[in-house]
Amino acid sequence: QVQLVESGGGSVQAGGSLRLSCAASGRPYSTACMGWFRQVPGKEREGVVATSVAGGITVYADSVKGRFTINQDTAKNTVYLQMNSLKPEDTAMYYCATDNTWGCWRIKGSIAQWDFSYWGQGTQVTVSS
Repeated sequence: QVQLVESGGGSVQAGGSLRLSCAASGRPYSTACMGWFRQVPGKEREGVVATSVAGGITVYADSVKGRFTINQDTAKNTVYLQMNSLKPEDTAMYYCATDNTWGCWRIKGSIAQWDFSYWGQGTQVTVSS
């Protein structure tokens, strides 16, 4: 069983930056896929970014390309989401997710089609105009 704990959320003005962290624990860090998602109350969950070293692929949602960057520190069992040039529409609860299944990534299609078995509890990001 893998546990994920997000942190780093908060309130920031438009144009500002935040870095979210997702610490994994519970078993050795050998994930095949990592991802960040976000959700606003009343709306569907949106895939922000998904990455797989095994699959050799990283996919960003069009809405965050050029502004958000995902990084992993395997020594710390942590994945980060650096968010720059934040906009009010980035306001949401952000969740990290992971999966150890070979083939959890998708070469084509959307982030929503990737397989993620483990999810964190989320961290709130609020961007004011």
